[in-house]
Amino acid sequence: MKIEDCFEIGYISKTRGLKGEVQVAFTFDEPEKLKIKSVFIEINNKLIPFFVENYKIPMPMVGYFNFEDIDHIDKANHITKKKIYLLNRLKPKRKKGEFLFTDLIGFNAEDLQKGNLGEILEVREYPQQFLATVNYKETEVLIPLNEAFILEIDMDKKLVKFDLPEGLLELYLEG
Repeated sequence: MKIEDCFEIGYISKTRGLKGEVQVAFTFDEPEKLKIKSVFIEINNKLIPFFVENYKIPMPMVGYFNFEDIDHIDKANHITKKKIYLLNRLKPKRKKGEFLFTDLIGFNAEDLQKGNLGEILEVREYPQQFLATVNYKETEVLIPLNEAFILEIDMDKKLVKFDLPEGLLELYLEG
């Protein structure tokens, strides 16, 4: 199985209890829409299939999973901090025209005052907002993705124009 045939749904953040249950931090926006019978876990740059005995999503973006053949914390420890994937064909279809902030990954970020900031490498979701990660002047910078700062999103040019608050970028560069 190749990674191009799959999409990332999250990663195993830690073990839970002694019987092999693990906690999954979802990176996929709507994990409740996924139909999960088996997953691929990236181990040593290879995708290894794991069959799901059961799982639940008790709170937004967090799941608890039990896998077949992982019945003890020692076995579960071997898969913590690993990314989890599903086959592309299992990805829920989007409504036409539906836009998600994660669609901005790979776009170029530009500020009205500072000019080119770099490529958006990641979009993180927090309870109150989404943040874009940009490597600006060799420093990781988090840019709030909210309407107050976004001037324009050009889908064709893969460009996001911002008007960032004065001093925001300098906060990251001073450390």
